[in-house]
Amino acid sequence: MPNKSDRHIVYRYVDHLVKDTFALVLAGGRGSRLYELTNWRAKPAVYIGGKYRIIDFPLSNCINSGIRRIGVLTQYKSHSLIRHLVRGWSHFKKELGEFVEVLPASQRFSDEWYQGTADAVYQNLDIIRAERPKYVLVLSGDHVYTMDYRSMLLAHVESGADMTVSCLEVPVEEAAGAFGVMEIDEDLRIIGFQEKPAHPAEIPGKPGMTLASMGNYIFNTDFLFENLRRDGKNPESEHDFGKNIIPSIIKDHAVYAYPFRDQETGERAYWRDVGTLDAFWEANMELISPAPELNLYNPNWPIWTYQMHLPSAKFVFNDDDRRGMAVDSTVAGGCIISGSRLNKSLLFSNVRVHSFSTVDEAVILPEVVIHRNCKIRRAILDRGCEIPEGMVIGYDPEEDRKNGFRITEKGIVLVTRGMLGQPEGYA
Repeated sequence: MPNKSDRHIVYRYVDHLVKDTFALVLAGGRGSRLYELTNWRAKPAVYIGGKYRIIDFPLSNCINSGIRRIGVLTQYKSHSLIRHLVRGWSHFKKELGEFVEVLPASQRFSDEWYQGTADAVYQNLDIIRAERPKYVLVLSGDHVYTMDYRSMLLAHVESGADMTVSCLEVPVEEAAGAFGVMEIDEDLRIIGFQEKPAHPAEIPGKPGMTLASMGNYIFNTDFLFENLRRDGKNPESEHDFGKNIIPSIIKDHAVYAYPFRDQETGERAYWRDVGTLDAFWEANMELISPAPELNLYNPNWPIWTYQMHLPSAKFVFNDDDRRGMAVDSTVAGGCIISGSRLNKSLLFSNVRVHSFSTVDEAVILPEVVIHRNCKIRRAILDRGCEIPEGMVIGYDPEEDRKNGFRITEKGIVLVTRGMLGQPEGYA
């Protein structure tokens, strides 16, 4: 156990490392497997957990890790994402060496928009260079997790790596066709990498498991610049870190894996790719369980966001047949539950549920209005939906399809304003 003096030296050393680090969050993802939920917003702008957007998790991880120079690279339908960043993340002071800046696709180095993850960084080389960081932390902007990047940064420096890739142990069937997977030696050096293979390589001694990339990387800055310039000149490249950069450098350069584990248990840490409607619904249901694996109530690792100043949630009427109540649910500010019942549901801000309605296992996004005598079960209601009086959702798949709603493989029903014939566009 290091003594107090040794710990102080380590803390100061890590403090210098994070101050020498510039973070880039890749937030231009389309999120096509979320279907209509991303018709009007990028995947990183999708709502999660009652008051957050997905982008809040990597940004909060940076701030809590002491990394306070951050650029957010945007592209696809970015208005709601940029609006959220301006309102919730623009209060940092550049004069103090801290900022969260929006870096939209602006054709700085070519006549094209961002062509891939590596190209998105390449087109911002001049902005990175102006900050003169020693390390560049590249983060995916569309995953839900909490992670102390200081541990990964320390491992990167101590290993002498040119590049470090954060990774998770996942079942082979989960990774197949979905994640970049890697093979490593006994020192965690990456000796093989495949982007979304149909048959991922298994971890030796752990049958059925593979090592999947989380899409988070640390580079030595000069090494990053050199390889992005080389890749940018290659007309055959798709300009993607997983497809092109990593496979091209692992043979001749020090590229290491950083397994992401819970610091207390040593087991695989919480991480969710909410890239499908089923995964989105399940992640929200996990968060309202009595003891969720992801603790949003941890005062030592707050998740920052933008939230309007709203009154507290309100539950009214206590008649036997008209009682406003919620069980095993999370209800955000501004909501009014009027003579209706919620069970295992998550309501975002400013939702209204009127009398004699029931809501079970549902994710209700902001500003939804559910009128009287409605029955909602195992559903996702998009922002601003107004559910007509007496409508039943989630009980009869044929009726749901007839109404134009989307039903997932696991039977979750997605309802948007467009499906209800109501004006769309505000995300």
